[in-house]
Amino acid sequence: MQAMPAYFYWGEDEYRLTQAVQALRDRILDPTWLSFNFDKIGPEQPDAIVQALNQVMTLPFGSGGRLVWLVNTSLGQRCAEEVLTELERTLPDLPEAGHLLLTSPNKPDGRSKAVKLLQKYAQVKEFSQIPAWKTDELSQEIRQAARQIGVKLTPDAVELLVNAVGNDTRQLHNELEKLRLYGGPSTGLTAQEVALLVTTSTQNSLQLAEAIRQADTSRALNLVADLIQQNEAPLRIVATLIRQFRTWLWIKLMAGEQDLQAIAKAAEVSNPKRVYFLQKEVQRVSLPQLQQALPLLLQLEVSLKQGSEANSSLQIKVIELCHLFRL
Repeated sequence: MQAMPAYFYWGEDEYRLTQAVQALRDRILDPTWLSFNFDKIGPEQPDAIVQALNQVMTLPFGSGGRLVWLVNTSLGQRCAEEVLTELERTLPDLPEAGHLLLTSPNKPDGRSKAVKLLQKYAQVKEFSQIPAWKTDELSQEIRQAARQIGVKLTPDAVELLVNAVGNDTRQLHNELEKLRLYGGPSTGLTAQEVALLVTTSTQNSLQLAEAIRQADTSRALNLVADLIQQNEAPLRIVATLIRQFRTWLWIKLMAGEQDLQAIAKAAEVSNPKRVYFLQKEVQRVSLPQLQQALPLLLQLEVSLKQGSEANSSLQIKVIELCHLFRL
């Protein structure tokens, strides 16, 4: 069956999604006729979906195809009946040279009739971020990206990048480009060499987690202020804290287990030798404290995503967390 010239890209990984859109543009459009054959329609435009459907049915000028991009569409969540009718009429009959691209940061609602139509007639691709605590998947993504860019990394360098960039694919590619220019030995760049070039404040976020665990409120608040002053993304700070406290929780839950490999696998710690040191770190904290810490951090994440002021939100939750570990 021939692929239909419609595409639905969704997910919060803006960098990977943008790269995919650029690749699609390069494949479909002739640069000479770009201004005639490329339309970008935002959600603020009236009747954006109907406008896009009408535009994509127009034959392209000159050579190449036509691409109509419907940006940040809400079609995956809600769809008026008249719009659904237009979709049913248009999607099966898109011209071979007319390409319709819909993008959204939100996961589509599989119950929606519009989504079912897109699943039938469009190429649906997901661009979700890997959760920050899934370090094995992040390591795999880093190794794959490094191969594509032409950078050789030793295992300890991959682990450093996991801690340094987390699931921020834009920063990952920027850092790998720097490392590519740097070069390095045929055996691969080591963690020490990567640390000289990679911009990271994750170490400070890990220090913040440590200060919270030790109930050192003053130091924790100073670290929050430093991170904000360095323009560190608040959600990235929280992602690092969630990952660290989740690791500590798993280590504490498996306190009776003797097999370090099993503990490392459950806690998603890439190097089993780290387990011994993590066990020392959680020796003086209780399981209930760690169990209560994660919901507080998840509340903070939700609050920030809903637009709460970052500095005060972080300060309030850090004080709560320090108080929790002081009990």
